[in-house]
Amino acid sequence: MKKREGEGYSKKNLDAALQRDVSANPSSPVVAAFRVFQLELDAKHDKYERLVKISRDVTIESKRTIFLLHRVTNVPNAEEVLNEAEGKLDAVRQKIGQIAEELRGEDIYQFHRAFTPGIQEYVEAASFLHYIRHRSLISLEEINARLVFMRTERAELKGSVEAEPPGAYVLTFQVTPSDYLLGVADLTGELMRMCISSVGNGDIDTPFQLSQFLRQIYDGFSFIGNTGPYEVSKKLHTLRQSLGKVEDACYTLRVRGSEIPKHMLADLFCSRTAHVDPEEGLV
Repeated sequence: MKKREGEGYSKKNLDAALQRDVSANPSSPVVAAFRVFQLELDAKHDKYERLVKISRDVTIESKRTIFLLHRVTNVPNAEEVLNEAEGKLDAVRQKIGQIAEELRGEDIYQFHRAFTPGIQEYVEAASFLHYIRHRSLISLEEINARLVFMRTERAELKGSVEAEPPGAYVLTFQVTPSDYLLGVADLTGELMRMCISSVGNGDIDTPFQLSQFLRQIYDGFSFIGNTGPYEVSKKLHTLRQSLGKVEDACYTLRVRGSEIPKHMLADLFCSRTAHVDPEEGLV
């Protein structure tokens, strides 16, 4: 039976035939259009990779800030630690300014997955510092207010060795509500660790303050439920776990606090949180 045209050719042969057509007619408008598409896609991919690298740096520095903030329960001069953490966050904001520079004139949602891990980690670090200072939750507006950057640019005049005076412009970065919620959900885990550290240092009041604060956050997330982004609903399980550990610590302090020496309370809580309910799949 005679094969119809195009049948029996492998993909390799078809690609070779296409390449011959391109070589034979390089001035074709179709070829020219696809070359433009190639340049646009290459530029987009390069920008995406640059954003991933910057986001990775933001994540690393934010984690270091969080580790530093956990020292406030162990040092006599907490203000010195908080000032050092504020300096680290200023450096992180400059990194976020680089993200804003890359996104200038772009649709941020085309590149959102490239930088969202770093932004969530920054929100977690900034909200952790804010809670230690003010015992309250930082708002999305307060976070965005710190992400305003001044930039200068100098445009050269054609046919002249002189340049125009540097022009200043304002560059802003807006944290999305979903990134803010995900960062706050991660904050609950750090507050749970702060609770255990405080008990180990003999601070009996902090766990009860943290319990009330975490309960308020959990109630707020419960109102969102499954109506919010999928990632937010997944974080609700982790939030519930952190709240349960803090409430368990408060219960132990209230019922058995007078029976157990203070230096043994932290070891007791650590051993109890290691044993979890297998039905909930916690680790």
